Amino acid sequence: MPKSSAGELAREQEYVAALYARLDVLRVRTRGQLDEVLAQGASGTHQNRSERDSFAGMYAQRLARLWAVESGLCFGRLDHADESRLYIGRIGLSDDDQHRLLIDWRAPVAQPFYRATPAAPMGVTRRRHLYTRGRAVTGIDDDLLDLDRLADADRATLNGEAALLAALGERRTGRMRDIVATIQGEQDRIIRGDLNGVLVVQGGPGTGKTVVALHRAAYLLYTYRERLERRGVLILGPNPTFTRYIDQVLPSLGETDVLLSTVGELFPGLSARRRETPEAAATKGAIRMADVVAAAVRDRQRMPRKPVEIRLDKFTLTLDRQTLDAARSKAVRSRRPHNQARAVFVRHLLTALTRQAARHLGRGVLDEDDFADLREDLRTEEPVRVALNRLWPYLTPQQLLIGLLTSRERMTKAGLSAAEAAALLREPPRPGEDWWSEADVPLLDEAAELLGDIDEGVLRAARRAEEEREERIAYAREVLELTGLADVMDAERFAERQQADEVYLTTAERAARDRTWAFGHVIVDEAQELSEMAWRTVMRRCPSRSMTIVGDIAQTGSAAGAASWGRVLDPYVRGRWREEGLTVNYRTPAELMEVAARVLDLVGPDLKAPESVRETGRRPWALRVDDLGEIGPVIRDEIVEGGRLVVIVPAPEPSSPSGETVTDAVARAVTAAVPDAAVGPGPATLDAPVAVLTVADAKGLEFDSVVVVEPGRILRESPRGPSDLYVALTRATSRLGVIHTGSLPDVLSGLADRGH
Repeated sequence: MPKSSAGELAREQEYVAALYARLDVLRVRTRGQLDEVLAQGASGTHQNRSERDSFAGMYAQRLARLWAVESGLCFGRLDHADESRLYIGRIGLSDDDQHRLLIDWRAPVAQPFYRATPAAPMGVTRRRHLYTRGRAVTGIDDDLLDLDRLADADRATLNGEAALLAALGERRTGRMRDIVATIQGEQDRIIRGDLNGVLVVQGGPGTGKTVVALHRAAYLLYTYRERLERRGVLILGPNPTFTRYIDQVLPSLGETDVLLSTVGELFPGLSARRRETPEAAATKGAIRMADVVAAAVRDRQRMPRKPVEIRLDKFTLTLDRQTLDAARSKAVRSRRPHNQARAVFVRHLLTALTRQAARHLGRGVLDEDDFADLREDLRTEEPVRVALNRLWPYLTPQQLLIGLLTSRERMTKAGLSAAEAAALLREPPRPGEDWWSEADVPLLDEAAELLGDIDEGVLRAARRAEEEREERIAYAREVLELTGLADVMDAERFAERQQADEVYLTTAERAARDRTWAFGHVIVDEAQELSEMAWRTVMRRCPSRSMTIVGDIAQTGSAAGAASWGRVLDPYVRGRWREEGLTVNYRTPAELMEVAARVLDLVGPDLKAPESVRETGRRPWALRVDDLGEIGPVIRDEIVEGGRLVVIVPAPEPSSPSGETVTDAVARAVTAAVPDAAVGPGPATLDAPVAVLTVADAKGLEFDSVVVVEPGRILRESPRGPSDLYVALTRATSRLGVIHTGSLPDVLSGLADRGH
């Protein structure tokens, strides 16, 4: 079809400019409303202050959304058979008379933009895609859906490049982009699925599982705002690099209050960075570890067989086995968590000790007040406190797990085999050491459920909060005296106002600090990697069981990962989960997918690779080298200008007597050839032109070019070698190469010979 005229482009530019002008007006207006609320200060009743905080939070959130949609505000137009037009964009905009200027892409009337076809036009004659850079319209593409009903005046303005393939051909930038302008029919159906129950989205590499999940989060927040805004939405990714990779997608769609996390970040205040061996990860991920942790808690409540003697200055008190068993039985029957049940246990023993002490003192029968005084005196005696703490200690989850994992005896007593205990045994943590792994987090979460809060910790926190309040007031008094306002304003009110004007915590920020937070909806990406214990942790975060789970069983790489969706979901939501499939590969070219499909046969002969929608004309290649130190120039030659390249290596295992790993050798060669290359996961990985990653660290990411090093070792040494190699071969959007020192696996024998 002919290109659109300059006049047509100018008309679209005029309309888009008017939309941005309206957006600017709303920003200024909302900023003024926020400032007006904040200017009221923190005076008045508790209800006044609460209402002020609610309005301030609402205006702050609205302002954040208005700023987040700056790029690509409007991206499409629908022309209907009745000659009406709707412009489609990231948010909805209306003028002061409530005339609709821009339709939010999530609104029901916007559905034809994604679902209409020539066979079923849904009342649409033309779908127009608008390309923008900044606030300027740079191009137009038209999809003609019903030529017979298109007005004669509009026929001359038709333009026909497809938007989807143009977007697929763009260079990767190190950040995932939204697909709001190019959502396809099967994706749109899943995005707009019902909120209730668990939706599983099963799809192979490149089918858009992640972007579908993110757009579903935006759609659900738009459609069910009142239900979800207060509780929030949690999105779990496979690793921190992945969550940073996707962190701009939802803000660009106008949603700024979603918590992005990994399983390793679900325990507040904990940094889980240590890598586990596959054996240890599999053991810790098994569901029976819930019984092991429960047994470890019970082990810390075990009563000694011999009587416990407590020596005081004037006499010795004794707790016999019968008294101890009775106290423990009462505590257990209370059905409280360990730390709260301790109060029942201690109360029973203090009563028994007080009666003994009264007899030693020759006090006979004590009245209620005297008994209480003597009981309090005993409670504060150091020997009594030490004995009670030894019998039923206060425990944090960290203390319990450290005590368990550093003792063979405790692990075997809790139900682990000698071999399992040997695989998990560790030295106690040293200061500054990354002691915790992601596999430990579900165990800590389980322990936290069984232990409960520590009462004394709550009291200490309250005392500290009071101390901080006194410090704020003292500081405020100094400020007022220095500024000469001491006679005008009260220091306590000034301190409260200053604290109230601090940055408001969003729902996501509050949820990140609260281990017990219950989310309105949870989305799990690369869900096949979660262990049984991790699923137990995730389910605690969503009592309503409103979830979207995306993944591909064929790509399961973790030794503790899922073999089927039914196995992990049926224990929690049997009969309440449904599965949708994504079958079209938008990312991986057909030439690359042909190679990956042969590896998929090793994962399971009944598995089918998704169909690729495009070809590049570039054949994947293989190169044999004598030494991995030679690969630097090859990697440099494979760099795509303006794009991203990843070198995927086997998991770190010693490859020589010196202990050097493949990662070490590759990293040294690559950084020598490309000094600004990044090695290992982290923020730099997404911004560097070249990154060196293991399969696990590259999972969920995409790059223009991929070079897989030592595929034979990935096949042999990974817990699920074929799955890991399948993942490695499907990260590329354009080019794929393989470098090896030994024999090339038979499954890759068809690769072209690159040559030096």
